[in-house]
Amino acid sequence: MLGDRIGRRSILATTIIAMAAATFSIGLIPSHASIGIWLPVLLFAARLVQGFSTGGEYSGASTFVTEFAPDRRRGFLASFLEVGTISGFVLGAALVTGLTAALGDAAMESWGWRVPFLIAGPLGVIGLYLRLKLSETPAFASIQKRAHARSGGSRLYDIAVEHRRVVLLCMALVLALNVTNYLVLTYMPNYLSATLGYDTTHSLSLNLLTMMVMLAAIPCVGWLGDRVGRRPVLLAACVGYLALSLPSLWLLQHGSIVAVLTGLLVLALCQTLFIGTTPSTLPAMFPTAIRYGGLSIAYNVSASLFGGTAPLVAEWLVRVTGNDDMPAYYAMLAALAGLVAVLFMRETSGRPLEGSAPTISAEEADRLQPVADAAAE
Repeated sequence: MLGDRIGRRSILATTIIAMAAATFSIGLIPSHASIGIWLPVLLFAARLVQGFSTGGEYSGASTFVTEFAPDRRRGFLASFLEVGTISGFVLGAALVTGLTAALGDAAMESWGWRVPFLIAGPLGVIGLYLRLKLSETPAFASIQKRAHARSGGSRLYDIAVEHRRVVLLCMALVLALNVTNYLVLTYMPNYLSATLGYDTTHSLSLNLLTMMVMLAAIPCVGWLGDRVGRRPVLLAACVGYLALSLPSLWLLQHGSIVAVLTGLLVLALCQTLFIGTTPSTLPAMFPTAIRYGGLSIAYNVSASLFGGTAPLVAEWLVRVTGNDDMPAYYAMLAALAGLVAVLFMRETSGRPLEGSAPTISAEEADRLQPVADAAAE
């Protein structure tokens, strides 16, 4: 809720800098032989700062971008947030794989594991750039004086009581987004290797290839949402998971490498419809005065309860039931929750954000200027 009182730019920059600093500090923690019990204490403290930071990063970044983006191009521009997310997955996996291959297991366990954490430190420069070089969003600037005057309690009341319907719809949509996202991007390599017996290297390679395809498709999905609307794209994602989760898993279980890749790509396509659309959809569900706080609360509560636990729940269901199809049923259940949310949410494509004036691009402004001049004359 600080982002709704102090401003989007300052809080988003703070979360990025804190995330970079906490991650960098993990790479500097001395060994257990040097500091004993303080090692897990320091690691836990750094992880808490990471968790605090990530609680404001996605909601802050999506709010920041959507409030700057022109109404007609909001979906396309906001989709690049997920390009950054998937790129992080790809680069992180590639970095660890490359270091392990170059250094070997012994060196990685001794000191090589620190390198990825130390590399994260300079990424804090992004936060400094946001803080020092970019201006506040027009939407927040227009209500800044009133925002400073409002108490946190009144904002919390607005979020939890006055806008509880929107909060619940957002949580249901985030449930569908995160459960499927964790299953496709995090759990699938483990499912292929631990459950189906595929070689770990092949599992990770197939997953990386899948994410590369997603990277190319995400902006296209964002553009599509601007053209046909967010709701049709999200409906297609939910229906896709309901109809194709089981067939995709059967391809993984019984097919050749080509069939396995096909199954992964089908799931990835459904997921791309989700993640290419939600960065522009979720912030638009809330009015400007509570957008950052409302989205942060709804997103993180749902993501923590259902998203982060998805791999554990899926693995537990497979182990308890002995049914290798359980991840598909779990994804279908999440998609059903998302489908209900999409049916009850309003369309936001091409429309001004609630509580904000219409926003147009520079090209649109140039095109409309002669009309405005003529009207003024």
